Amino acid sequence: MKKLILFSFMLMLVTISFSQTKLYVHPDADNYVSSTKTIAILPMSVQVKLRPNQLKEFSSEQIEEMNKSESLDLQKGMYSWFLTRKKRGSLLVEVQNPTKTNALLKKKNINIHSYDEYTPSELGEILGVETVITGSFETSKPMSDAAGIGLLLLTGGMFATSSATINMDFVSTNDDEVVVNYFKKINGSLGSNSQDLMNILMRKVSRRIPYTD
Repeated sequence: MKKLILFSFMLMLVTISFSQTKLYVHPDADNYVSSTKTIAILPMSVQVKLRPNQLKEFSSEQIEEMNKSESLDLQKGMYSWFLTRKKRGSLLVEVQNPTKTNALLKKKNINIHSYDEYTPSELGEILGVETVITGSFETSKPMSDAAGIGLLLLTGGMFATSSATINMDFVSTNDDEVVVNYFKKINGSLGSNSQDLMNILMRKVSRRIPYTD
C-alpha cells in the first residue's frame, strides 16, 4: 500500500513538472538554423505581478518603468548567456549586441518595448538578422537590483519570489515561422538578479534547442 501511495505521489510530481514546461521545435529546425548567421534578442514584454498591498506603494508610471527595467535586464542576461556558450564553442550562430539591436530600432522610431505592429521579417530587415528572439515574462518579484532593493525597503524585507513564467519564441525573419517556442514556469527561489534567473532558464532549455551544439 505504501509503495502504491509513493508511486502515485511520484506520478503526480512528474505530471506537474511536465505541465509547467512546454517546448516546440519546428520539424525543419535544422535547416532554419543552418541558414541563420545572426540572431537578435528583442526586449521581452515583462509584467511584475505585485500583491494589492504592494501596488499601493507604486504609481502606474513607476510600475511601467519597473517592467521596462526588468525587460532590459533580461535582454542583457540572455545575451551574456549566449556569449558564454559562444566562448565554449557550443553556440552555432552569432548574437547581436542588444545595444546595437535597441539603437537600430530606435533609429526607425520603433518603441523597443512595443513592436507588435511589426512582423519578425520587418524587424529582421531593420536589424540585419535571420532570427529574432521575443516573448513574455511574468514574475512575482522584480529581479533587477534597483527595483528589488526599492521593493525590499518598501515591504520591510518581507518579500520573496514565488514564481516566474517565461514564454519565449525563436522566430525566422525569412518567413515569420516560429522555429522554437519555450514555455517554462519555475516555483520557489530563483536567484538574486535577472542574469541569475536567465542562466537558470536558458540552462534548462539549452540542451533541447537547435541553436546550441
